[in-house]
Amino acid sequence: MRIGIVCPYSLDVPGGVQLHVMDLAETLIELGHEVSVLAPGDEDVVTKPYVVAAGRTVPVPYNGSVARVSFGLISATRVRRWLTAGQFDVLHVHEPLTPSLSLLAVLSARGPVVATFHTAMTRSRALAAAQGLLQPALEKITGRIAVSELARKVQVEHLGGSAWEIPNGVSVARFATATPLPGWAPGERGEVIGFIGRYSEPRKGFPLLREAFVGLARQRPNLRLLVAGRGEPDEALDGVPDDLRERIVLLGMVSEADKARMLHSVDVYVAPNTGGESFGMILTEAMAAGTPVLASDLDAFRRVLDGGRAGALFPTGDSAALARTLTALLDDDGQRAALAARATAAVAAYDWPVLAQRVLEVYATAIEVGSGAVTAP
Repeated sequence: MRIGIVCPYSLDVPGGVQLHVMDLAETLIELGHEVSVLAPGDEDVVTKPYVVAAGRTVPVPYNGSVARVSFGLISATRVRRWLTAGQFDVLHVHEPLTPSLSLLAVLSARGPVVATFHTAMTRSRALAAAQGLLQPALEKITGRIAVSELARKVQVEHLGGSAWEIPNGVSVARFATATPLPGWAPGERGEVIGFIGRYSEPRKGFPLLREAFVGLARQRPNLRLLVAGRGEPDEALDGVPDDLRERIVLLGMVSEADKARMLHSVDVYVAPNTGGESFGMILTEAMAAGTPVLASDLDAFRRVLDGGRAGALFPTGDSAALARTLTALLDDDGQRAALAARATAAVAAYDWPVLAQRVLEVYATAIEVGSGAVTAP
C-alpha cells in the first residue's frame, strides 16, 4: 500500500504528535508498505529518507505550548505537488483542524482520507464556533482515529461524529533493551528520580516535582533528580537552595536513544503534569523500559496506568501528596517491582506493531468508502 502521512508540526522540535507520526511511519515501512511523510520545515532538518520538507515554519501558541507550523499559498502548492507525485492509496493526516499542512492536505485531496485527532479540548469554544468553517474539511475525512477516549469525546461533542480509538504507540523493544546512561547504573548515584519534558511549560508540572524534591532531599542525602528537556537552567533551578542544586542534573535535550537510556537510569519516573494531556506517551515509554511510574491523577494518565495498577497516582497539583507517595515508593523495593511488572504486561497493548495493524484496518475501511487513489486538483 502507498501511504501518505502528514504531520502538522515541525520535526525539528520533538513532541508527542511528531513522535507518533515517525514511529507509525517506520512501523508501516517495516511491514512492507511505501510511506511518505510531509512535515513543516526546511530541507536541512530532514533526516529520514521518507520525509518530505514543506518549507519555512512559523511559531504559533497552541495548547499551552508553541507549535511550529506551515500555512499559506506556498505551503498549499507544495502539498498539492506532494499529493500529485505520491499517488497514495490513502492519505493519513494528523490534527487536521490545526492551521497547518494537515488542513491544507485535507482541503486539497480527493480520495480516501484518514485523520487522527490527538488533543482533548472538550470545552473549546473556539472549536465549536469554527465548526461551520471547518465543515468542508470534516466532510472529506472518510475515517477518523482518536488517540484516547477524551480525544474521541471531541468528535462526539464538537465535530458531529465518532472515531476509532487507537492510542499512541511505543516501540517496546527499543525501550526494554536500552542500557543506563554512563555512570547512572542502578545504585551508582544513590536514589534517582526522573523527569522528561519542557520544564518551562507550566502544564508539565515541573515546579511541583521540584518543590517535592527540595523537601525530600533534606531527608534523603542520596536522592537525585535527573531531568531531560528544553528550558533555561536558571529557570529549572529557581528557588532551589545552593547546597541542593548539584543534586538536580539537567541533561538538556536528549536523543530518542538517550531518552530510553535515561529511563533505565532512574528508580522512579515522575509525571507531575497538571492538565492538557489526552494520552501520556512518556508513561508508556517508561512502562516499556520497566521503570516504575508515579503520575498525576489525570484521566488520561489513569487510563494508561490501568487505574493505578500499572503505576502509582497522586492528586493532581498536590506537591505534598507527590512527596508522600514518592517516599513510599522509594522505601519499598517490592512495590516498585510489582508496579514495573504490571506495567510491562499492560504496555504490550501499546506496542507499535500491534497498533499499526489496527490503523491498517481503518485505512482499508476508508479505501472501501473512498473513490480510488488520492489525487489533488
